[in-house]
Amino acid sequence: MRSILLTLSLLTLVNIDSVLAEEADTSRLFTSERVFDLEYADDPQISPDGRFIVYARKSMSKLKDRVVSDLWIIDTKNGTQRPLISGQGSSSSARWSPNGDRLLYVTSTDGKPDLRVRFMDTGESFSVAQLEHSPSRPVWSPDAKSIAFTMFVPSQGLALATAPKAPEQAEWAEPVKVIDDLTFRFDGAGYLKKGHSEVFTVSAQGGTPRRITTSDNGLSGVQWLGNDQVVVAGNEVEDAELDPIESEIYQIDLGTLALTALTQRDGPDRSPAVSPNGRSIAYLGYDDKLKAYQQTDLYVMPADGSEPKNLTQDFDRSISSIAWRPDGKGILAQVGVDGEIHLISIDLAGNRSTLATDVGGTSFGRPYGSGSFSVASNGGSQPKIAYTKASTERPAEVAMTTGAKQSKTMTDLNSDVLDYLDMAKIEEISVKSRHDQRDIEAWVALPPGFKADGTYPMILEIHGGPFAMYGPFFGAEIQRYAAQGYVTVYVNPRGSTGYGEEFAQLIDLAYPGNDHDDLMSVVDELISKQYVSDKRLFITGGSGGGVLTAWAVGKTQRFAAAATVKPVINWTSMALSADIARFVSRHWLRAQPWEDPELYWRLSPLSLVGNVKTPTLVMVGEADWRTPAWEAEQFYTALKVQKVDTALVRVPGASHLIAARPSQLIAKVDNIMAWFAKYDLKPEDAGSSEQVTTSK
Repeated sequence: MRSILLTLSLLTLVNIDSVLAEEADTSRLFTSERVFDLEYADDPQISPDGRFIVYARKSMSKLKDRVVSDLWIIDTKNGTQRPLISGQGSSSSARWSPNGDRLLYVTSTDGKPDLRVRFMDTGESFSVAQLEHSPSRPVWSPDAKSIAFTMFVPSQGLALATAPKAPEQAEWAEPVKVIDDLTFRFDGAGYLKKGHSEVFTVSAQGGTPRRITTSDNGLSGVQWLGNDQVVVAGNEVEDAELDPIESEIYQIDLGTLALTALTQRDGPDRSPAVSPNGRSIAYLGYDDKLKAYQQTDLYVMPADGSEPKNLTQDFDRSISSIAWRPDGKGILAQVGVDGEIHLISIDLAGNRSTLATDVGGTSFGRPYGSGSFSVASNGGSQPKIAYTKASTERPAEVAMTTGAKQSKTMTDLNSDVLDYLDMAKIEEISVKSRHDQRDIEAWVALPPGFKADGTYPMILEIHGGPFAMYGPFFGAEIQRYAAQGYVTVYVNPRGSTGYGEEFAQLIDLAYPGNDHDDLMSVVDELISKQYVSDKRLFITGGSGGGVLTAWAVGKTQRFAAAATVKPVINWTSMALSADIARFVSRHWLRAQPWEDPELYWRLSPLSLVGNVKTPTLVMVGEADWRTPAWEAEQFYTALKVQKVDTALVRVPGASHLIAARPSQLIAKVDNIMAWFAKYDLKPEDAGSSEQVTTSK
């Protein structure tokens, strides 16, 4: 009996130890709830003297289920940091006054947008203007006496009839809504109110904002040109909706309110930036050749708009997010380069130098290239620059550089969580496309404890856009997949940005097309490397990635299951009902559906739906107006009719940014993995993969 009891006790201890070991292992996984533990830095703004950096510290509120933003300040001399504006609702758009004595920011008070200024010596703040609508990108005048911003102003819509007056206490239906705009709803905003974005100025001491424009179509990106003029971007022509990317740079005189176009070409001219001496304007744009993708160049012109000069005509990359160097002898800019975001300096002769290669990290959910920077305005040829620093292991941190290719990371926002978790190792690979032997770049997230034994399941995660890029950036969704044992690969197929204009334009009038071959070549490579089992392949992607997922299951049956998220399924319905409908017909397909129905049908995944045998989950946000819900519903219905295993997941309240709220990101990933688990094999049944044969 004593022996039996001892044996039972030992067994009990073994079982307890096993349970504890299992729990310990689980505690080190990047599980769903860990999403709420993460933070990231955004919009770092360095003071004019380079001594301080104010940044938006973004975290996930469990109670509000939203990303919230507090403003924190870093002393760049000793590295100390502390909260500056917190606990008052999200605060953003922090901007230093020209001499650094005050800080402008946007927050909310009693549920209303509030434009505020904080005195940095005393910490006191006051409301410059409480507004009905949120101000966009407020900026100081050079003398710090005024602030300019843009803000939506409602206007009267078309009324076809006057309704009779309802009796008192009557319960009549809501009045009809009359729409006469081509773009009458937009993703993230829903059905649009009648009105436009106008330019305002207000005293930096507070007061009543002065409206200085009456726009026909809306203005944006206001910048000061001296203290008595501003410049903005817009398209003040008749029927502007028919040319959705067209814009010019305008000058506005604050005395006369006269609006003068400084650019005139056919193509978008935007993002004006005024030189420190006020004599030149840098801006972004290109000559419109009606292509699906066109590379953005950097231009500089005198303040009167004469003789614009292209500084990047020999640089085969697209420019974004510009700021003048403090010495006025060049411009700083972000640029996507082969999956990375670089910060470069371009002098007025067009010569370039690279200052940093690790900008990014603000995408958070998926590893898109997204980041920002600011420059200390009192610096010289090598000023101090603050930027969001990217890595594969962490969301964005704040970093600072003087442009000598040496940067210093100023924050450490996630070590309290991620240092104690087993995170995926990210490996970069380059694969020759089976279509034309072009180099295709990809990144592979390897699960903790990975061994190349040919038994692992694989998820191919495809980016949207399609003119966008993935890169060596942190992605919470990627880490979730890896934590559950999936080898997850994300790819930049042809059409991706960051590899030159020719590479991006390979899918012009051919999307989806040979980008499918690029993706399948990467899958083949992982099988041949014994990273994954050819019996445990899964595929997913959102938006443009949803298109390619739906296309892939119509081209091949190699995947055990698929999940297409917010896809375009039918280009005809997309070109006639999406918020970017005019851009689709004018630039992507360059014809209306009734003018070239064969092209529209040939490029629609719906044309291949008769081939689909793969169990396919379909997911979409109920408030998505970029790829409206009926796109997903068409595919779901077609699959159901053919008795293909499918399910439709609708995300209430979600726009095209389907995982904008933390719980939505969790639900998206967990439902995709649950769908894949239904059709997965056990590792022991997967076996070691044989040498792969090319799959269509």
